Amino acid sequence: MEFKYILVTPQYAEEIALIQINRPKELNALSLEVMGEIRDAIKTLDNDKSVKAIILTGNEKAFAAGADIKQMQGKGAIDMLAIDQFTTWDTIKRTKKPLIAAVSGFALGGGCELVMICDMIIASETAKFGQPEINLAIMPGAGGTQRLTRAVGKALAMEMVLAGRFITAHEALQAGLINKVVPVELYLEEAVILAKQITRFSTVAVQLAKESVNQAFNSTLDEGLAFERKNFYMCYASEDQKEGVQAFVDKRPAKFIGK
Repeated sequence: MEFKYILVTPQYAEEIALIQINRPKELNALSLEVMGEIRDAIKTLDNDKSVKAIILTGNEKAFAAGADIKQMQGKGAIDMLAIDQFTTWDTIKRTKKPLIAAVSGFALGGGCELVMICDMIIASETAKFGQPEINLAIMPGAGGTQRLTRAVGKALAMEMVLAGRFITAHEALQAGLINKVVPVELYLEEAVILAKQITRFSTVAVQLAKESVNQAFNSTLDEGLAFERKNFYMCYASEDQKEGVQAFVDKRPAKFIGK
């Protein structure tokens, strides 16, 4: 499958695929076409049994500096409703496999929202996160007011959304938005290390565990616990669970097959 605005490497590392947004002159602005290509690539990789984890990245200057503003020009409410751009975001959100964002430079507006759809975030020391839509007399529409608030709390989210404040990678780490900050030359390598750690385990257990963590953001505690217990029992239906327990008893490395 050929893409115009992204680069896809299904075997960037063993069992790890890499998607790189590739619009350097536009600081990787997320046009409708770019988001469509990201969606299609993720769907393909999500169905590829040779891939166990996906890394999404940009370049050293920008993960993505926001939406493509030119595509908004002259649009009215009905125009935006007809475009229905957020269906693409919902599809990406439903990715079953672990999705890791490797971020350097700007992750702003839609870029920040795309990062927050990912399951884990590795950032370089140069990374900056923000929701500056207020400068255009609009507001975030792809989860910026919801996921950001859940990640960093009401006060900081209000400042970022209402005052357009950018936060540094170290501030994002302290606030709980990202997993780790590393030197700029290591941010992609560190994302691969994290992905490799995950790919060691049963894909069945990883998928069920990911679903359960995500459920915590969409339900009450009791509902989340019920969902967690269902998925816990589901693990016992897999061959990998039997192998994992036997390998532990035998004091040997487990050989998981994803079944």
